[in-house]
Amino acid sequence: MEPTSPADDGEQERRVPWAPVAVFATIGVLVAADLVTDVRSGTEIGHAAVELFVFALAGGGAALLWRAARRARREARRLRQDLTRALAESEHFRKESREALEGLGVAIDRQFERWALTPAEREVALLLLKGLSLKEVADARSTSERTARQQALGVYRKSGLSGRAELAAFFLEDLLLPSR
Repeated sequence: MEPTSPADDGEQERRVPWAPVAVFATIGVLVAADLVTDVRSGTEIGHAAVELFVFALAGGGAALLWRAARRARREARRLRQDLTRALAESEHFRKESREALEGLGVAIDRQFERWALTPAEREVALLLLKGLSLKEVADARSTSERTARQQALGVYRKSGLSGRAELAAFFLEDLLLPSR
């Protein structure tokens, strides 16, 4: 599920429940008008008290809903600002990561050139660095597992490394240094 974009501002604010506030306020106004009419016509005190109580409930309900709606609107605004900030930070991180990965890719290619790997060995080495098993490497390259194993051995021999763990460590060691 994709996050709601900040462009949905107007739609979010229309979802705030203003209609119930209006209903309660209208009930309050109608009850108040009826109460004034009843008092002028000399209605009994018990009936007037009930209408006054209903008026107070309607007014209180309208006030509570109005406050809740305002709070929801402020919260929606804050959440939109947080989302906008998070999206900007995410894009910044994505850009930095892309640049770092491109740099790492260039560094890996240069090292493969220094080791004089064949194109097939380069492809096998990259797939091994991505964590694929020899069977998965063979499937991805449409070769036999034996061929993939021979090419992996060629990578290890030419690089002077003993296996997959040392291959990964060779490229990841500098990335995992403690930050200063």
